[in-house]
Amino acid sequence: MKTWITATFSPTGSTRAVAQAIAATREQAHIDLLKPISPRIVTADTPLLAVVPVYGGRVPAIAIERLSRLQGQGGAAIAVVVYGNRAYEDALLELKNTLTDCGFRVIAAAAFIAEHSIARSIATGRPHEQDKQTATEFTATVDAKLARPAAEQTLVHVPGNDPLKPLPQMPATPIVTDACGGCGSCARECPMQAIPAENPRTTDASRCILCMRCVSICPRQARILPPPLLAGMTARLQACAAEPRLPELFV
Repeated sequence: MKTWITATFSPTGSTRAVAQAIAATREQAHIDLLKPISPRIVTADTPLLAVVPVYGGRVPAIAIERLSRLQGQGGAAIAVVVYGNRAYEDALLELKNTLTDCGFRVIAAAAFIAEHSIARSIATGRPHEQDKQTATEFTATVDAKLARPAAEQTLVHVPGNDPLKPLPQMPATPIVTDACGGCGSCARECPMQAIPAENPRTTDASRCILCMRCVSICPRQARILPPPLLAGMTARLQACAAEPRLPELFV
């Protein structure tokens, strides 16, 4: 059994949970794409597991930018996207193409479901135990493929469109309630540096990607989405994403 390097962009923790379910004890090192990374070579003998969330059918641009700093040397990669039960559209193809451009051979891919990062009533509690069992079975299949000579490790085909759909526009940014104590945790943890350290009660709308990192880590739960926006998004998602979806595997 080979050990893997994992790379994840997980603002609220659910994408990381999927990555851990897949990698299990194989994780040799973890690259946190929430933070800037320096160019890094991943040697051909170490598989890379890249797991990123889906925003509006695409991978967040900052995650693609940071992943692109990894330099593969013809080694195997596993591409996984995590979405909130609506659809992953072009995201898996975008991730696969990015890894290929970085010099990896994408020999396996998957789309898993997690609790929606904005409308938490959608796919609540996922990944659940059945998802994790599917992740274990996926890993076993990937292990068997990795055990073959590289020439026999066929590349996978995944759904998606070329050209990719446009990146989504963010409808709003989180707002700050009177509960805010000004601790600055949100400013330090924002992957987009959209919250100024000198005034953490504000958000730069031109930078914010609505990843919900600031909302999820606030110790006082002082950052929230505007209630009318949240209610509207939840209603729309309940209309198109209420039926539980199953993970899709490509090996």
